[in-house]
Amino acid sequence: MSRQAPAEEQVTALVQATAAAPSMHNAQPWLFRYFRRSRTFEIRADLERTMPHSDPDTRGLHIGCGAALLNLRVAVVHEGWHPETLLLPDPTEPALVASVRLTGSTVDDNDLGALYPAIHRRHSSRYPFEEREIPDSVREALGAAARAEGAALAFPTSWHLQEVLELVQDAEARNSTDLGSDRDLAQWTRIDAPSADVADDGVPHYAFGPRKRGGKAPVRDFAGPRRVAGRDAADFEHTPRLALLSTSHDHPEDWLRAGQAVERVLLLATLEGLSSSFATQPLEWTDLRWPLRDPVSGTGYTQMLLRLGYGPEGPGTPRRPVSGVLDIKL
Repeated sequence: MSRQAPAEEQVTALVQATAAAPSMHNAQPWLFRYFRRSRTFEIRADLERTMPHSDPDTRGLHIGCGAALLNLRVAVVHEGWHPETLLLPDPTEPALVASVRLTGSTVDDNDLGALYPAIHRRHSSRYPFEEREIPDSVREALGAAARAEGAALAFPTSWHLQEVLELVQDAEARNSTDLGSDRDLAQWTRIDAPSADVADDGVPHYAFGPRKRGGKAPVRDFAGPRRVAGRDAADFEHTPRLALLSTSHDHPEDWLRAGQAVERVLLLATLEGLSSSFATQPLEWTDLRWPLRDPVSGTGYTQMLLRLGYGPEGPGTPRRPVSGVLDIKL
């Protein structure tokens, strides 16, 4: 006997969990459609939320949509369904990045469902982390999470770590004098918003974290050249724990897989007591992105640079209302 289709409030709850995903500058570049008869969700790229300078090929946009897709799959499993997923299901509609049909299949999705408690707990933390190693067992589990989504996760050390940090510094230096980068940053930062109720997207000032006084952690300063009243400064970790996520190829489907892998890694990291943030600066420059790759294999395309560690949880950032991103059809 087939299961009863989810009620509208259940569909809304699924989209709320989906939209808790991270995205570049918290632009939330997604729209959702739900078809009652077929019990199918569509995830569409919201191309009005592109960043023409920092993300000209929409790679970052696709990664954000992929992270939202992973959240949807996790939430669907949590509700007792199986997410039958297709990436880029219609070649004539490139903005249609994925479809997820809810089935009653008995496919073993336990690993996915176990991640659900982390969806609303995961927030980017731009605070100092402890000078503390991540246990090998946790690193191995995070690597397995990335592999489950068709990606690879590497933890640079020694000279490779230093090279990655230098690439981040080079990117930050370029961004500081680049008008296009500054425009993108200004568009998606909310320095004057006193609370999450004022804006429903972008990065609010209370999520910037302190200014970096010392240390090598690759934390983007979302304030840029702008002053934020009452903002403190702090020393960050001298030896940051970084992770590079890569895929074998570099096409929109690979970006969507990378986004799913990023979010799967971050949800598991949250459950393991780790805090996290992104360091996308060198990924925004073509000539700096390629040298990030794993020097051992010398292959693959770096899709994301993560900072992981033990430290304060980041604050929640605003989200667009479900009514503004969800369209329910028959």
